[in-house]
Formats: sequence, structure tokens, C-alpha cells
Amino acid sequence: MASRSPARPVGAVTRGTTNPNRLRRMDRWIAAVHGPALRRSPHPPVAVDLGYGAAPWTAVELLERLRGECAGTLVVGVEIAPERVAAAKPYERDGLAFVRGGFEVPLPGDRRPVLIRAANVLRQYDEDEVPPVWERLRERLAPDGLLVEGTCDEIGRRHVWVTLGPEGPRTVTFATRLGSLDMPSDLAERLPKALIHRNVPGEPVHAFLRDFDRAWSAAAPYASLGARQRWMRTVRALSADWPVTDGPRRWRQGELTVRWEALAPR
Repeated sequence: MASRSPARPVGAVTRGTTNPNRLRRMDRWIAAVHGPALRRSPHPPVAVDLGYGAAPWTAVELLERLRGECAGTLVVGVEIAPERVAAAKPYERDGLAFVRGGFEVPLPGDRRPVLIRAANVLRQYDEDEVPPVWERLRERLAPDGLLVEGTCDEIGRRHVWVTLGPEGPRTVTFATRLGSLDMPSDLAERLPKALIHRNVPGEPVHAFLRDFDRAWSAAAPYASLGARQRWMRTVRALSADWPVTDGPRRWRQGELTVRWEALAPR
């Protein structure tokens, strides 16, 4: 069966900046949270690394990490720039392929992916362009699939992403290298495009980051036990007023996940 790819891929070329291990925090979370869905798939599950950039490192690493949860996982790197696809082709191997495409997510046989990861892709778009892109990508998902879309810094110390199912956005996850964190609001500069311009008074994400900083300051005495203990105390206090969806196992990794509805733009 032919791919559903149109003549011209949908989207714009990204800056292409990438570094090995840049998306490790997002990958670690995906493997832990979405691993059961990968294993439930009746066919070898397909994961898409959308807009992997000028080098294929993130797709290669995604395959390795997901295969730790489900040995049969297949990863397809999708890039809109033909020269980037050509440069990635030598890295293809069993379970890893690279194709040209964009938000239409062309896959052989028109398969539906169990995962679409779009990291640092929508940052260059306008805020009002995000919902239509989300909708288009969600329509490509398998029934129990996930779209994970977010932004991180150049070496992956700070990362914020939105997780969406076929029905729409579900959660927002904040992840950081705790040893490099001064205040939780340092993560504001890595908010996804859907939220970054909403970090202003009167918006829920602004109130959340304000409360996050206050809880972090209140937990300062725990700093003597290490940044991880301070973070965990902070998140536990924050969860009294905000719908935190994860628990200590994820908090220990420098993560915090909150329901989308609590932070969604007004």
C-alpha cells in the first residue's frame, strides 16, 4: 500500500540543532510511562521521531531506549529537509528508518504510530498554529498512541513537554537536572509554544510557576539533604493545590507532571 504522504511535506524546516543525549529526559519518561502501551500493541509498535534535525542521534537513542521496554519497537525518523534524510540513511538498521515528511507523518503501509515525539519542532511556529498541528498529529496516532511535544535546552538539562492522546492534551511534564536548578521558574524559558507566551499574570501557568517557586523556597531546609530531597518535598507540597499526576518514583528523576486542564491557556 502506498504512503499517504502528499507531494510536498507539511511544515517548515527547523534549525536542526541537535546533540547526543539531548532528549534523554523525555525518552526516559516515555519508556517508563508508555512502555505498557508499546507491549500491548498487537503488531510491532511504531514510534516516530518527528523533526529529528541535522543529525540522527535522537532517533538512534529513541530506538535503544524504547527497545528496552519492547524489543520489537520500530522507530521512523521523519524530516522535512531531504539533505537531512540523506545524511541519516547510513544509520538505518533493523528497526530504524528515515523518511522525508512533515506533519502528515508518512509511514510505510500508512501505519499508525503508537508514539509521535516532536521535540523542539513547534518552537518556531506562532501560538495559534499549534492547535491545528496538534490535531493533525493526533489524527495519525494509533488508538492508544501518544503525542509528546515539547522543548528543551541545547544539552537537555531542562525540558517541558505536553502529552496528548487521540482525544487531546492530557498532561504537562517539567523535567530538569536538579543539580543545575536555582528556581523551578527557570524552566519557564523551555515551556512549549502553547504555553510560553502565557507565562503572564492572570494565566494558570504563571500562577503554577509562582507557587512552584514558593514551595521550593519553603523547602530550602531540605537542601542540606541534597537537591533531590528538596525537589521531592517541593512537589509534595505543591500537590496539595495542583493536580500532580505522578508520584515519588518520577519525582526522584527530577520530574513533575500536572494535568493539562490546570495549566491550559485561558
